[in-house]
Amino acid sequence: MTSYSRLKRALEHDLKQQEAHHGLMDAALHTRVWLQAQPTDRVCLFFHGFTAGPYQMERIGQHFYRAGYNVVAPLLPGHGRAGNWGKDNPPPLPTAPEVYQTFGLQWLNLVSLLGDRVVVGGLSGGGTLAAWLALEKPAQVDRAVLCAPYLSASSRVIDLFVKKVDTYFAWATAPKQIVDPATAAQAPPLGYSGFTTPALRAVLELGQLCQQRVKQSAIAPTFTISSESDRAVSNFDHQRFFAAALSHQPTSWHVLFNKVLDIPHTMMTAQEGNRYQHLLNVMIQAFVESDLTWAEVEEMAYRMTQNRTFNQVVAELGWQSKASKDMPAMVTMVDKWAIAVKRELDGRRLGRSPRDR
Repeated sequence: MTSYSRLKRALEHDLKQQEAHHGLMDAALHTRVWLQAQPTDRVCLFFHGFTAGPYQMERIGQHFYRAGYNVVAPLLPGHGRAGNWGKDNPPPLPTAPEVYQTFGLQWLNLVSLLGDRVVVGGLSGGGTLAAWLALEKPAQVDRAVLCAPYLSASSRVIDLFVKKVDTYFAWATAPKQIVDPATAAQAPPLGYSGFTTPALRAVLELGQLCQQRVKQSAIAPTFTISSESDRAVSNFDHQRFFAAALSHQPTSWHVLFNKVLDIPHTMMTAQEGNRYQHLLNVMIQAFVESDLTWAEVEEMAYRMTQNRTFNQVVAELGWQSKASKDMPAMVTMVDKWAIAVKRELDGRRLGRSPRDR
C-alpha cells in the first residue's frame, strides 16, 4: 500500500512535473493540493468549471485547509493546455462524458487514501461531475457540494443548439487577467476563450444523466447552491434535482442566492465576481460539518422568525451536537419568509395554526 508520505510527495511534486509535459497556459493552472502532514478525518475533492482551471478553487481550498482538511483540486482532462486555440484549432476538450466519469472515479479513489471521509464539490461542469459521483458512489462520498451545476442551460433553446449543432463558440468576454485588490496579485487567464459544442455536449449529457438517475437512485447528501443572477444554468432544474435528491436523502440542502446579492455563475472567487466569497465558503463548511436534515434546517429557520436567536433555537431543540459552528451564517441565507408562508398554508389546510406545532 502506498504510504501517505509518498502519495503526498507525488501529488505535491511529481504530478506538477507530469502536467508540465502537456504545456499549460499558465503555471497557476496546475492541479492544486493543500495537504496536511498526516491523513485527515475529511478530504475535499473540488472540480473547477468548464474551460476554466483549478485557480477557481484557490479560496475554498485554502479555507478548508486552514480548517484542518486535506484538499485536492485537479485540472480537468483536456483543460489548461497552451496553444494557439481558435475556430480552426479548437482546444482539446473531451467530447464524451465517459472521459469525465473515468477521471472523477480515479480521483475519488485516490483522495480516499488521504482521509477517512470524502467531500466532493465543483462549480458548473465541475459541479455536474460532483453530482454524478454522488449518485455513482453514494457510499464512498460523504458529502457533495454542487455550486451552480450545469444540469442544463438557462434556456431550452441553448440546450437544443448544443445537442444538435456542431460548431465553435467563442465566449463573449475573452479570458483576461484580473488583479485581486486584496493581494495585488494577478489571477491566471480564465481558461480557454472558446470551445466546440460537442465538448459542451459531453457535460450536458452528464447533467441530463444526473437528472434522470436522481429520480430513482440513492445519492450522497448534496448541497445545491444556485443564484438568481446566474444567466448560464437552469435554477429550475437545480430545484427539481434537489427535490428528487431530498426524497432519497433527507440530509440534502439547497440555497438560492437572492438577486440583490448579484452573485454570478462564476461564484467561487471575488476575482470572478462574487463579493460574498467568504460567506459561500462558510456555508459550505456548515453543510459539511453538520448532521442536519433539510427539514431540521427549515425548523431552525422558522423558529428564528419568532424572535428567537440561533443559539436559543438550537438549545431548545437539543441540536447543539448536530449543528456546525458556522450554521448561523448558513441560516441567514435560508428563505425564512417562504418557510413561514408554507407553514401557514399547511396549517390552514389541516385546520390549525403552525404555532400549534
